[in-house]
Amino acid sequence: MRASVLLAAITLSCSGWAQQGAIPNPARTPDAINSYITQAIIHETLCIPHWTRTIRPPPSYTNELKVKQMRELGLPGTIHDYYEDHLVPLCVGGHPDDPRNLWPEPIAGKWSASVKDQLELSVCRAVCLGSMTLKDGQAVFLTGDWTKAYEEFFKRQ
Repeated sequence: MRASVLLAAITLSCSGWAQQGAIPNPARTPDAINSYITQAIIHETLCIPHWTRTIRPPPSYTNELKVKQMRELGLPGTIHDYYEDHLVPLCVGGHPDDPRNLWPEPIAGKWSASVKDQLELSVCRAVCLGSMTLKDGQAVFLTGDWTKAYEEFFKRQ
């Protein structure tokens, strides 16, 4: 009986654990797709250089959300240790300001924000060049573990 109580206590105290690494907790960050973006209009939206700047939420919003999420998850460090990232990038139709698509991503480490940025850039290029559909581009980030998607994507290259 004591072992099960201890296990439950550890599980509850570590509810933010998955979020502390490079992979967002899917229960908290399941994703959110921008329903406005479709395959038919990608060349009038996503594929225009700097288009994502027009829909990116302001830092005041993402910084406030990051502080709130870090507190809720009990994340170590300061806000400067994390980047508030879109699980599904804006350049493949991720929702710009829905909290279900935003999470505090570590800036440092093997699977840092800059590594995910490499995957995002490559997938976004593939979508705009037509070698990948919008739906397939979104699927890369909907696997639940973008690090595995990264390894698979660059293994194919």
